[in-house]
Amino acid sequence: MLAVVWLMLLVAAPATAQQPEVVDEIVAVVGDQIVLRSDVDGLVMNVLQQQQASEYSDALWADALNQLVDQKVLAIHARRDTTIQVTDDQVEQALDERINQLTRQVGSLSQIEQIYGKSLVQIKADLRSEFRERLLAERFQGRKLQTIKITPTEVETWFNQFPTDSLPTLPDIVRLSHIVQYPKPSPEAEDDAREIIATIRDSVVTGTSTLEDMARRYSEDQGSASEGGRYEGMSLGDLVPEFATVASRIPVDSLSQPFRSQFGYHILRVNDRRGDLVDFSHVLISVDESAADPTEAINYLSAVRDSILAEDIPFEIMARRNSEEDISKELGGRVVDPRSGERDLFKEALGPTWQSMLDTLQVGEISKPGEVETLDGKQAYHIVKLTKSVPSHRVDIETDYVRIEQLALREKQSRLMRIWLDRLRSDVFIDYRGKAASVTVGAMGRAESVASGRN
Repeated sequence: MLAVVWLMLLVAAPATAQQPEVVDEIVAVVGDQIVLRSDVDGLVMNVLQQQQASEYSDALWADALNQLVDQKVLAIHARRDTTIQVTDDQVEQALDERINQLTRQVGSLSQIEQIYGKSLVQIKADLRSEFRERLLAERFQGRKLQTIKITPTEVETWFNQFPTDSLPTLPDIVRLSHIVQYPKPSPEAEDDAREIIATIRDSVVTGTSTLEDMARRYSEDQGSASEGGRYEGMSLGDLVPEFATVASRIPVDSLSQPFRSQFGYHILRVNDRRGDLVDFSHVLISVDESAADPTEAINYLSAVRDSILAEDIPFEIMARRNSEEDISKELGGRVVDPRSGERDLFKEALGPTWQSMLDTLQVGEISKPGEVETLDGKQAYHIVKLTKSVPSHRVDIETDYVRIEQLALREKQSRLMRIWLDRLRSDVFIDYRGKAASVTVGAMGRAESVASGRN
């Protein structure tokens, strides 16, 4: 499908003293908007990094240019459509979410500011209008995408165009559910962490130290410790429930009592609150789980398994009642690919603890408790129900219909969206300049009239 690339925040570092300075230029005018060569270069760099591509080409550069032009065309039409609205709060939230994502990637807000030679306020001011445009374009395109459906006949026709001997072979596929329990830390480890966080709070309350200094020295949250425990513009919905409850209720500038979350013990100060967004600083002291005793978790899971088998209670109900893994618990224990949400999983992509347990099960059976590294990287114990198992096979429309349907729909969306976008382009003034005017027609692809500078 056409990948309309929304303008990415900080996709590439700006020129440094070690890099030759390049004079920027306008490479396209779209309505009353401009596209700079640096915008295109930044997107190309991002694509090269994400796809680990080895070669730059004019075709790649032209494709990046056209994606940015498409975005501006979509935004122009979205502004003409009075039913498409984007509020200031929505723009601010999108900016904050992207800043937070980048902070987790590079380590701290100060590093972001150092890389770009600007304060966070300046960075956000520079990007605010671009994010508004992104949201407008996204909503306008999304509404069109929702209208594109595919029928079973279209799926079959699309699949039948491929020769049988060209179809790929899929590895073993499984579908499963599980109920998870985490081994509990020892009472001594709990007491130690609770005592440390209480002592840190006393130091802040008495003025012996500041929350920021305590965070830098003792906090075990690697994403914020160097920044004095500070997070900005965090959505309450993105925080674990225990943390969100405290962050939503304590008065601004007050220091919370110590509280427990799945990560350990915290103290928290809310610096600012704007609706669902909060700026806060905190200190985290983790509980030492190295000596955790798994006996309680194993016994608990054994009792749950016995109840399911003896009383014929649906596995899904018991998962919602008893599992400690939040994501699968809400899905009735179903294990899904965290990136795609797909239920059918390639067995070889699961960890060795998963595979060894699945090897002992027939479809419909429930395992005895076993140790596992969950998909989020935590050590736990679980019982597993295998609900589907498909051996390695050549792709077939009978066994792989859902997967094939998704691919066929994606191709249809790509084709129809390209036609739709080209029609939208015809109603917007587009003028290619600078480097864009020198790129060959073949490389530009859709830009049929590059040589004349007009679309």
